[in-house]
Amino acid sequence: MSVPPKQRQVSLRGASAKEISRDALLEKVSQERELRIYNRRASAAALFVQRVWRRYNAMKKVSEQLQQEWETLADQHNNQMTSGWISKNLLRPFLFFAARSSTLHQKLQFTNVKCMSTCFKILLRSINSTDAEKNFCSLAVGTNEEKSTWLYQAQKLISLCSFILAECDITCDGHENMVPLTVLAMRLSISLSDLKGWKSLKSDNIRDADIAVKRLIGFMATRKSGMYSCIRKYIMKLGSQVASGKKTVVSTDDCFVITASAITLALCSFHSKRLDMGDTDIFDANDASKQYCVFILTVPYLTQCLPSLLLPALKHESALLPCLDNLLISKDKIFDEILKLEQSENSGSCAEAIPCSGWALANIINLAMEYGDDSCATGRFIQGLDCRLYVHVVNIFSENLLNWLESNVGLMRKHRDELLATDYSSEAVDSISDNSNNMKSSYIDLLKPVHQQWHLRNLLIMVKKNISAQVAYTCATNQSIEYLGNFKLLNVIYLYYYMLRIFSFLNPFLGSLPILNILSFTPGFLVELWEILEASIFSGTGHLFYEVKFRKDAKDANVGNCNETICDTRHKWNMKDAGSKWVNVLQKIAGRSTDGNCTNSNGDPLSPDHVNEDAHDLWDVEAMRRGPQGVSKDLSCMLHLFCATYAHLLLVLDDIEFYEKQVPFTLQQQRRIASVLNTFVYNSFINNGGPSSKTVTDVAVRCLHLLYERDCRHRFCPSSLWLGPARKGRIPIAAAARAHEAAFINLQCGDSSTISSMSSLLTTVPHVYPFEERVQMFREFIKMDKVARRVAGEVSGSGSGSIEIVVRRDHIIEDGYRQLNFLGSRLKSCINVSFISECGLPEAGLDYGGLSKEFLTDLSKAAFDPQYGLFSQTSTSENNLIPNMSARLLGNGIEMIEFLGRVVGKALYEGILLDYSFSPVFVQKLLGRYSFLDELSTLDSELYRSLIYVKHCDGDVAELSLDFTVTEELCGRRVVTELKPGGTNVSVTNENKLQYVHAMADYKLNRQILPFANAFYRGLVDLISPSWLSLFNANEFNQLLSGGNHDFDVDDLRSNTKYTGGYSESSRTVKLFWEVVKGFKPIERCMLLKFVTSCSRAPLLGFKHLQPSFTIHKVACDVPIWATIGGQDVDRLPSASTCYNTLKLPTYKRSSTLRNKLLYAISSNTGFELS
Repeated sequence: MSVPPKQRQVSLRGASAKEISRDALLEKVSQERELRIYNRRASAAALFVQRVWRRYNAMKKVSEQLQQEWETLADQHNNQMTSGWISKNLLRPFLFFAARSSTLHQKLQFTNVKCMSTCFKILLRSINSTDAEKNFCSLAVGTNEEKSTWLYQAQKLISLCSFILAECDITCDGHENMVPLTVLAMRLSISLSDLKGWKSLKSDNIRDADIAVKRLIGFMATRKSGMYSCIRKYIMKLGSQVASGKKTVVSTDDCFVITASAITLALCSFHSKRLDMGDTDIFDANDASKQYCVFILTVPYLTQCLPSLLLPALKHESALLPCLDNLLISKDKIFDEILKLEQSENSGSCAEAIPCSGWALANIINLAMEYGDDSCATGRFIQGLDCRLYVHVVNIFSENLLNWLESNVGLMRKHRDELLATDYSSEAVDSISDNSNNMKSSYIDLLKPVHQQWHLRNLLIMVKKNISAQVAYTCATNQSIEYLGNFKLLNVIYLYYYMLRIFSFLNPFLGSLPILNILSFTPGFLVELWEILEASIFSGTGHLFYEVKFRKDAKDANVGNCNETICDTRHKWNMKDAGSKWVNVLQKIAGRSTDGNCTNSNGDPLSPDHVNEDAHDLWDVEAMRRGPQGVSKDLSCMLHLFCATYAHLLLVLDDIEFYEKQVPFTLQQQRRIASVLNTFVYNSFINNGGPSSKTVTDVAVRCLHLLYERDCRHRFCPSSLWLGPARKGRIPIAAAARAHEAAFINLQCGDSSTISSMSSLLTTVPHVYPFEERVQMFREFIKMDKVARRVAGEVSGSGSGSIEIVVRRDHIIEDGYRQLNFLGSRLKSCINVSFISECGLPEAGLDYGGLSKEFLTDLSKAAFDPQYGLFSQTSTSENNLIPNMSARLLGNGIEMIEFLGRVVGKALYEGILLDYSFSPVFVQKLLGRYSFLDELSTLDSELYRSLIYVKHCDGDVAELSLDFTVTEELCGRRVVTELKPGGTNVSVTNENKLQYVHAMADYKLNRQILPFANAFYRGLVDLISPSWLSLFNANEFNQLLSGGNHDFDVDDLRSNTKYTGGYSESSRTVKLFWEVVKGFKPIERCMLLKFVTSCSRAPLLGFKHLQPSFTIHKVACDVPIWATIGGQDVDRLPSASTCYNTLKLPTYKRSSTLRNKLLYAISSNTGFELS
């Protein structure tokens, strides 16, 4: 239908109603151009595909025709076939269709298998012929054209035989036809590459034949031949058989022939030598060793999947040493090739868990060893092994594996999380994880030789043989330590450093424990390691300690830059001389007060008794002041290995060995070690070393903690050592408290990225702050908590939210438990106490804080009384409190212990000091720390002595008739507990006595006490945050709770006392009062303090922190003048207002009267009633 004329729109410019824009036009033109280009490319691609297909189709037809003709020819062959006929008529067509089949199909068909078997049999018969005209290998010594033809065809045959080897799988059904063919292929490959199989050779052509064979072997060593790649595929199938436990389905003899032939082919290039001639076609053995390293040494379970009869060939120095040498020279190229190999292969379970470099590491370690029996416990390095090469190569592969593990551990965790987030069930993910752990565990078993003592000892012997008479060490810590000689102890240190890290990543059950065991208990290793480390840190630094020069024996050290000579004399200890000396030493250690000075029979001038406590510079090690950033890679490696090893040894080193025998280090050396680690750790946090230094910092922190805890239990370091590094850089207490609280919260949430260096320091090593400052931080925490509660509305004003309770003095525990136990964290609020006397009458007085303090102290005194049954006293001289094991048999025993945790928390929260101390073992559990053997001396000194005797017993421990059980008496009945499953049937012998000692200690110190500690902890943390307690050790916790010594400084109290009611410091009665107080016994002074303040202990930071201040108020008492002349004095007793810490003192005239009245008042257990 046409448009009416009036509706038509005609452009007067000659354009349509809507013209296309310039950009749209260009876009359209561009699209049309791209379409034309695409059509041309599609046409070209179609033509190419057609050409390829036509070629393939034509070649297929030709190949099938040639194969039919060849089969007819082969069936009609006779014994008169010559070498030329074999080469031209038999091999040429055969190689055409056989190579085409193997290239295109990748799987051999039955017809091809039959043809190949026929051809190989003909060739083998020909090679074994003594007639030169019939021997195919005679072409190798013929004319130049025949030589060239033979070499070409032999190379093709080698490649074809290698392909057949790669296709053979002796573990799968359906490969029965392949096995005979593979046997023939291997026999043919061996015959072609071994002159001894050439029967027709004459003496005049042996040289030409040798050249031909070496050219063939040179081809075999190249990647073009594919031989090493095919051998790898075959052995990998054997490895999967070992990993899965499958059995072969073919004859064992055939399997051995194939495997032996494959190994012979892999090693043939190592046994051939280059001819002394200028032929560039002769192979280079280095190429063969590179291929061998890349394809063979990286096979998983190489030494396990091969028959034991073949391993000596792989271990022979002619094969192993060239590989080790080549790995050092061309390590970068070889690692690139290994990486390409990993990328080309399909990733399986082996590759995902362990990279190829890891398998190469395990294989090299096992190939370098030979054992006297099936176990690795007795062994030695193979004959002719260059240990220098071995250690260097192991270090190269270990470093590569460690870098891979560090970079992939996060990816593995992310992959697991992704699987959990998808449709995978948790069971499937766990199954994948279990398979990975099993793979790692089996891999760790391959590294077993490394954690055998003979391995380390042999390497140390090699080091001593190669080290020069005197070794000069560099002084600066930012340079590598240089040794004279070819083989360095540093190389051995690196080897075990890498192994330590690798085991921690890959050992799912024991971690790095096997490595730590061998390093800790190999005689002399740890001492030599420290001597090297010590020299590199202190030499040339101008440090006070000394300057060491190492000799060949690495034993002598001289003191430099020190005014006095420091002599390290080790005690000789004879375990058979038990007698009185044994008992005295044990009692000295087991019953020693933690505040006592350490006994040092050496007269060490750097002992705590000789060193000035304020000499902080002595312990701030200059070389460590920059933390990890200021040490070299070598020094960091040595420090890491030393800290990890010594921390492990400290777990089993008892106090007899540490303090008396002083093994492995003297106390002087122990102080140096502590100062180095303390300075290093402090500066690691201050300088924020970053993730790269986290591992060495972590092990240094662990070792430092063990040394510090031992010093807390039995002092061997001056306090200035622990405070030295932080003496100038400490931040204000309030800021430190806030930083520490924030850091602890982030750690609990698992987020450590936002933690500042200073807060990390306080969380990890709070001992760098003096105890007094940490107490102030603790009070700052509580102050912040009270402010937070007020902001949250929990406390709205003075007296608001307070808890009113009424307590009978003769039922104080029951009344307190009934009224307070359910409150939980609300117990932080104020408590207003009203007492009912023993007579049943309400006691006078209002509670402004004093009565609640008295309530808490009296409640705790009654509840912690051993006669009450919840707690008992330890058998040591300190008589510390420990939960009574029978308390769990009481109806509400565990609940009562939890309530007492809240009572202690309330006392700490309010700053009220209590009159008792807990066993350090119990406090360790409250602080979340593990207790070790020597801490048993603070709990049960008799049991500790017995265990130490068992540990050091030189005789037969079996004569003691011990087993792995512990017998206890609870409420009149004997209870037997097994220390390990089946412990009743396990006798203690010399082999397992150390295990028994530590199992018994673990039971007494940890397992037995843990339920009570957990209950007490639940009550404690209702009021006291765990982060607040983490600032203190066990002894400091007791001091925080009880105030330390059972006495106080009278002068300190006097200088911080206020006087009211008319008294002044110069008043006669006041002077008499202070004279009387100074004459009191310590226990009487404590009674006076409790009478006035309701607490018998002085404030931790001195009386200036007592709130309100200690006050003496004048009570005027008029006595008639004649009575005074007659010898009478004021008859009124002193009284006290504990809520105001006020002593109401009458105006006594005589000191005897004041003394008697004061003693009577403080002994009456009443205060306000006397007013």
